[in-house]
Amino acid sequence: MARDHLHPTARKMLDLPQDERIRALQVDRWIDYPRATEALRRLRRLLETPERERMPCMVLHGPSNIGKTLIMRKFLRSNPPSFDATRGVEQRTVIAMQMPPTPDQRRFYRALLSVIGAPQGSNSTLASLEQVTCDVLRRMQPRMLIVDEVHHLLAGSHREQRASLNLLKYLANELKISIVAMGTNDAPVAFHTDAQICSRFTPFELPRWTESEDFRRLLSGFEALLPLNRASQLTQREIVQYLLAASDGLLGDVSRMLSDAAELAILDGSEAITLMHLETVAHANV
Repeated sequence: MARDHLHPTARKMLDLPQDERIRALQVDRWIDYPRATEALRRLRRLLETPERERMPCMVLHGPSNIGKTLIMRKFLRSNPPSFDATRGVEQRTVIAMQMPPTPDQRRFYRALLSVIGAPQGSNSTLASLEQVTCDVLRRMQPRMLIVDEVHHLLAGSHREQRASLNLLKYLANELKISIVAMGTNDAPVAFHTDAQICSRFTPFELPRWTESEDFRRLLSGFEALLPLNRASQLTQREIVQYLLAASDGLLGDVSRMLSDAAELAILDGSEAITLMHLETVAHANV
């Protein structure tokens, strides 16, 4: 049976027992596409920016489940932490955290200290949390701080939003690092409340997918990584249009549908995804 449609890694999976092959379908897969490649390029450029008074920052935004987290994780894998044995300090070029559900400065600093594994007193004041955070980060020497779920800023009052935005500006200025804010399409709205901060944070959008050659190439990438014995011909017009309609153009939903459909194709022995498989998994998740 021809297996030329598969990437060598996926080809090896075909020899696994059925249950292991199905389990392998559930892992996250990285598939390059132009917008993600450009996002990674911009992140690298920010990371390589030399220290200066006004560090450049970015707002990476798009609908939920569009693939922002996958981009962040790939970037983190490319920039892993290291240990400076001479100084006895862990160095993290890139630090990633989540914005607390409400814009509270104390909770922000506590979340950041937890991510970097620093101790914190239960009754610490905001001033002491700020001081400890800056002291620890100076020793770790990060070049970038990624703050996910930044649209949570909108859950607070105008005053709380401004305080949290000022906190981000303070960290960028004090530590001479670039800050990348990630969130839904509401994220840029939060930054527009402060003209000075808005001018520093350049927006970069990950839009919903539409029918295009880029989307067909993306589907070809999935087909090469799904361990099925037969080619699924995912770039057929009816499959492309159905996937876009059923997923609403969200990469995460496209990935889930293809993985679930591949599982059906393994179980029924057809070994290729068909429109019927996609319709079945789409209806199962309504």
